[in-house]
Amino acid sequence: MLCLQSFLLTLTLPALGEWSHADLQVPPGFAIETLNFSVPNARQMALTEAGTLIVGSRRAGRVYAVPNALTATTPEVITLLENLSLPSGVALHEGNLYIGAVSRILVIDDIEQQLRPQPPTRVLTDTLPDKTHHGWKYLKFGPDEALYVPVGAPCNVCLSADARFASLLRMHPETAATQIWAHGIRNTVGFDWHPRDQRLWFSDNGRDMLGDHVPPEEINVISHAGQHFGYPFVHATDIRDPEYGDAPAAKDRVFTPPVMEITAHSAVLGMAFYAHDLFGAPYQDALFMAEHGSWNRSTKVGYRVSVLLEDAGGQLRYQPFVSGWLRDGENWGRPNDVLVTPNGSLLISDDQRGVIYRVTRQMP
Repeated sequence: MLCLQSFLLTLTLPALGEWSHADLQVPPGFAIETLNFSVPNARQMALTEAGTLIVGSRRAGRVYAVPNALTATTPEVITLLENLSLPSGVALHEGNLYIGAVSRILVIDDIEQQLRPQPPTRVLTDTLPDKTHHGWKYLKFGPDEALYVPVGAPCNVCLSADARFASLLRMHPETAATQIWAHGIRNTVGFDWHPRDQRLWFSDNGRDMLGDHVPPEEINVISHAGQHFGYPFVHATDIRDPEYGDAPAAKDRVFTPPVMEITAHSAVLGMAFYAHDLFGAPYQDALFMAEHGSWNRSTKVGYRVSVLLEDAGGQLRYQPFVSGWLRDGENWGRPNDVLVTPNGSLLISDDQRGVIYRVTRQMP
């Protein structure tokens, strides 16, 4: 029966190349389009003041630059660097491009003057853990001008002697002086600072192999340095790990619970607060999140961009914003990161299709 169902599915679903942004659903009053260039395995994005879109990758091992990405009819895609180890994380600071490639943070100074293949780079650090399991990076600069760098757990669930694993690091952008900013974070591949109070919100992908529904993915908030968010002892709000929940290292620890739980295995990755007024009042300071989608669940979930809205009383409401990459149990795209542009549009990277989508508000 399973074989017959799979056969019938291949007959009824369009081929991968036949899907497009026209098959995606956005709220009334919004429009979505695919930008006219290809960036294979597109992961985190960063946009220079001059309008060059920088895109990292993971499996492709490349970092791309797309000058005039939002204005040119057919933008040129430049492969800046290649043959790197999972260079998914990219961030801009004072005109310089920072690239996270597992154990190394590389810098291309004055990136707008270096838009060519193999520009000169310098190594900010090459002493980060070199484990590739959850080793790919997501980089952002905080309001304090420091670079924030996650180091994922080198396993599904384990305790590591190196305290940098399962943490978020705060790094000086010139000296690479580093401190552990938060502990107990299994794998965050997305975070941003709230526009009003500057607190850091981040996603954390829960452990695998406990079933379809356990544990939920987490959205967490860091209020001060040194907080512990539970991993590997506690998952989500209060789910004790079957192996580490009663470990001696968990005794007397205070764990910070998430502010929101999301369906297990949704794989919330890139996140961005919407500090613009183009989308209208309901979305002011809303948190957009790319749900990369499940890989080990009997029924797939995720594969959409969702939004976390906050009402006047501080209550959070979670709802889909762009959906349609998952059809009849099969996915034809995987949103990975979101980026708010200076004019208020929302960019979405898709590492399965290697494209960038743009969501805009349709003005009456």
